Amino acid sequence: MTDAPLIEIEGVEKYYGDYHALRGITAGIGAGEFFSLLGPSGCGKTTLLRAIAGFEDISAGRILIAGRNMDGVPPNRRPTNLVFQSYAIFPHLSVAENVGFGLRRAEMSTADKRRAVGEALEMVGLGQYGGRAAHALSGGQRQRVALARALILKPKVLLLDEPLSALDKKMREQMQVELRRLQRQVGITFVLVTHDQEEALIMSDRIAVMFEGEIAQLDAPEALYRRPASRKVGEFIGMMNFLPAQVGVSGVTQGGIAVEVAGLGPTVLQSAQCPGAARPGAAEVGVRPESLTVLFDEGTPAAHRATGRVDEITYYGDMTYYEITLEGAPKSVQVSARNMPGRRLLDRGETVALAWDPSSLVLFC
Repeated sequence: MTDAPLIEIEGVEKYYGDYHALRGITAGIGAGEFFSLLGPSGCGKTTLLRAIAGFEDISAGRILIAGRNMDGVPPNRRPTNLVFQSYAIFPHLSVAENVGFGLRRAEMSTADKRRAVGEALEMVGLGQYGGRAAHALSGGQRQRVALARALILKPKVLLLDEPLSALDKKMREQMQVELRRLQRQVGITFVLVTHDQEEALIMSDRIAVMFEGEIAQLDAPEALYRRPASRKVGEFIGMMNFLPAQVGVSGVTQGGIAVEVAGLGPTVLQSAQCPGAARPGAAEVGVRPESLTVLFDEGTPAAHRATGRVDEITYYGDMTYYEITLEGAPKSVQVSARNMPGRRLLDRGETVALAWDPSSLVLFC
């Protein structure tokens, strides 16, 4: 990935009659970047993707690709290719014929076209499938054919509209890894639309989280997860517990922000842990389930401890999630624990001690 933006989105607006679908979207997407648009249904992510592809006109603003304004440029003239959610595979054609479909008008010899199709199929791990009927493929294989058909045209940008949503969980997880590997191999810019937070975190260099036609936060996956810019982002990305808190009357000092957290007690947070302006009074603190550590041995030393009661247990094999009501907190929090050999499961109703670190907290004022 380079620092120079390949795609520049500047103040993009989109209206459908009175409905305001995109609201002043501004972002830059780098050459060679795996960039994801993440958000719930109806947030505008697919509309923005289709605007980049040229399938949607924008009401205001502009989109530039490689420095060229795309205003009035039709989809087939843009240096992009779009892989649809449905894959749009032609069932009456073979795999090779599907992949080579976009080359039918290219000024290439038959031998060169055949070679390009073979290289594209090898790239997606389907080198031996060229002669197979497209309707005989599995869902994962059809997805790879759609990728090969898009990549054979050597676009500067590959646009992906929830391409894995039709796959089962195991195949989806496998294809997430393979798609990321493929992007690194070809080195072009991928822009992915997804509503799956885990998928975006796994695959992306950067993620734009969208709500109601706006970008709420654009950041690297770890920054989004560890330091969400708002409660709404923290709630949407993974699981986050929220506890009532009280910011001290002194507010922000050189020593940090003095906070009393329900169930955890008094602590001091740094300014970087508060995405907004810290001010005295009621607030909330966010903490991830893995940042609350069950002390299976009560004698384990911990600088910051809390006590609670186990209300519910959810076993996932490698992990167990406990709902624990902390002393002094109005509701339970979710706590995750890895299932290690010899580590027992807690019982419902059991009183447990938890360790926590102030650096893992996020303050929302």
